Amino acid sequence: MLEDNVSDEQILAAMLQYPILVNRPIVCSPKGVKLCRPSESVLELLDQWPAGPFSKEDGELIIDSNNQRVST
Repeated sequence: MLEDNVSDEQILAAMLQYPILVNRPIVCSPKGVKLCRPSESVLELLDQWPAGPFSKEDGELIIDSNNQRVST
């Protein structure tokens, strides 16, 4: 819980300084803005995906060696 006197600017500054605080990353692209959880939902906002195979931060494969999205 935050103190009542903490401003939005202070919150944003803390989020920039300590990105681990942002457990729900917000991604902005020409295709739109999205709260990207689970993290692979960011693929919907990208014009070009990373080359496969590509895994999430926990090791789960999300793009296979044929550059196809893996269904979960």
